[in-house]
Amino acid sequence: MVRKPAVATISKGGYLPGSTSGRLPSTGARAASGQERVVLKKKITLLRGVSIIIGTIIGAGIFISPRGVLQNTGSVGLSLTVWTVCGLLSLFGALSYAELGTSIKKSGGHYTYILEVFGPLLAFVRVWVELLIIRPAATAVISLAFGRYILEPFFIHCEIPELAIKLITAVGLTVVMVLNSTSVSWSARIQILLTFCKLMAILIIIVPGVVQLIKGHTQHFKDAFSGRDASIMGLPLAFYYGMYAYAGWFYLNFVTEEVENPEKTIPLAICISMGIVTVGYVLTNVAYFTTLSPEDLLLSKAVAVTFSERLLGNFSLAVPIFVALSCFGSMNGGVFAVSRLFYVASREGHLPEILSMIHIRKHTPLPAVIILHPLTIIMLFSGDLYSLLNFLSFARWLFIGLAVAGLIYLRYKRPDMHRPFKVPLFIPALFSFTCLFMVVLSLYSDPFSTGIGCVITLTGVPAYYLFIIWDKKPRWFRRASDRITRTLQIILEVVPEEDSQKL
Repeated sequence: MVRKPAVATISKGGYLPGSTSGRLPSTGARAASGQERVVLKKKITLLRGVSIIIGTIIGAGIFISPRGVLQNTGSVGLSLTVWTVCGLLSLFGALSYAELGTSIKKSGGHYTYILEVFGPLLAFVRVWVELLIIRPAATAVISLAFGRYILEPFFIHCEIPELAIKLITAVGLTVVMVLNSTSVSWSARIQILLTFCKLMAILIIIVPGVVQLIKGHTQHFKDAFSGRDASIMGLPLAFYYGMYAYAGWFYLNFVTEEVENPEKTIPLAICISMGIVTVGYVLTNVAYFTTLSPEDLLLSKAVAVTFSERLLGNFSLAVPIFVALSCFGSMNGGVFAVSRLFYVASREGHLPEILSMIHIRKHTPLPAVIILHPLTIIMLFSGDLYSLLNFLSFARWLFIGLAVAGLIYLRYKRPDMHRPFKVPLFIPALFSFTCLFMVVLSLYSDPFSTGIGCVITLTGVPAYYLFIIWDKKPRWFRRASDRITRTLQIILEVVPEEDSQKL
């Protein structure tokens, strides 16, 4: 059952821990006296935090399609500049989120910050689009890349059947969902292992590239800024590709309540992760150009595979495996983090109550995890996922820009708010301006896709008034909702988190 929305929890004196309203009395039993409390435990250490950020940022993009940046910049030099600037801008956004995450110690990321600053309507629209379209589609896209690359060594001389890709993708998705439903610790440990695999994959490309530079293979860097001039419509798209490749720096803020010592862990994990990723991405692109010409890179469907085939010989067969593991890590990290967004939105009254419940033994937000599985499978076997993501890419950056702009608002509106970590104001100002500028330019460069995305996003407004504000629903509807909630509680063995333990 969807409940009444919660009110913002920042008072004049600062953030008020434990003031979540809109919560109905529990329909399940509380933990008996003397038993272990049913709560989400603080199991995210610094290493696990770093692995979540790096593991979700580094997916398939850097290995498959850096050509999007090159195609829209027109030269090697400008494309490397865009990769560097996107890394710096992403660092600015991540540092802004570090301040928000250490000031507002609640999980949920974008949703939580928009709720606190702009109120429940915008927050509901954000989680509405995330749950129904953005997250299932994005998970399906990265999962399809996993399915394709895990099968590539078995189909060297022929095309991989699409049905085989989708079937193995569905298996991979199911494994990720089961893992995240079973144990937070094991999910985090596997994420650490997969993060090391991702870094190993990048090193497999960077090290031969450095060797090529030492041997004098620098012909593609001569007159690096010569070539086709970048257009006013091309540069925003180049930044879209670059910022999309860096997307994932915000996921640790989705699990703030499970981070050990968040005031120190979140800023440190963000700085370490963004430094590693930015240096790794720029050096990987440099390595590509030591062996591939700009024309070769633009013609390649999978740049890392083309690079390895030319330079690594038989060892190139290992690259698709590493890319598949990289995609699996992004799937695992994304599901782990986003399930907490749904968990918090339910706790605030914006999603069905069952999604804010925790398994009585495993201490995982089981319903919030498994809700993604059927939605993603539907997306997997439906139409053009990439067009759908293009429709809604503007919504992601719009809401992230609004969340960071909210940091500036809180600086002036709540000057006495406790801020263990504080960034100079030019950092959130520049980042939020960049996000909103990209949104405006997308309206100019691709008005059709952006317009459709805007319409899809705005469907959240009537949904908010229908499901949240309207409290005179028929009695049979309320009874049916309660009955469904109780039935699911029994089947899934979940209960609400204890009120005394909420941050």
